[in-house]
Amino acid sequence: MSGTDALIGELERTRDETLRYFSLGDSDLARTYGPGKWSVRFLLHHLTDSEVVFTERLRRVISEPAMIVWYYDQDAWAKALDYTTRPLDASRPVYEALRSAIIADARRHYEPDGSIAFVHSRSGLRTLKDEFDKVAAHNEHHLGHIRRALQR
Repeated sequence: MSGTDALIGELERTRDETLRYFSLGDSDLARTYGPGKWSVRFLLHHLTDSEVVFTERLRRVISEPAMIVWYYDQDAWAKALDYTTRPLDASRPVYEALRSAIIADARRHYEPDGSIAFVHSRSGLRTLKDEFDKVAAHNEHHLGHIRRALQR
């Protein structure tokens, strides 16, 4: 299996699992994975907003190599976009559409253009391949939080 195939498989797997959680009832959406941690509802909104950021970063790096991409303050987004009252029905289609776009871009650019370098404002020098890998790892990281919240 190629690196692209492995990445696509992980992007599809995490997408499919994430989409299932958008259908949870309010009591499950309110669960957290620990005291003071984000609820499942917040995590789903965060995953959606992260897809927005990742899509923009990936496309800018592909189109404008050697650029600087800026850190995104997830807590500022959660507060300003009011994840408490923001409807999940509005986030789900955004997450799904952007994940489809990321998968299409990964199919086309992961291996042939993966060495394109850019600078992240906090983590320094990175490559396009690193950023694609981060999309899947980030989603899986938060799926772990959701699974733990639903088991509590």
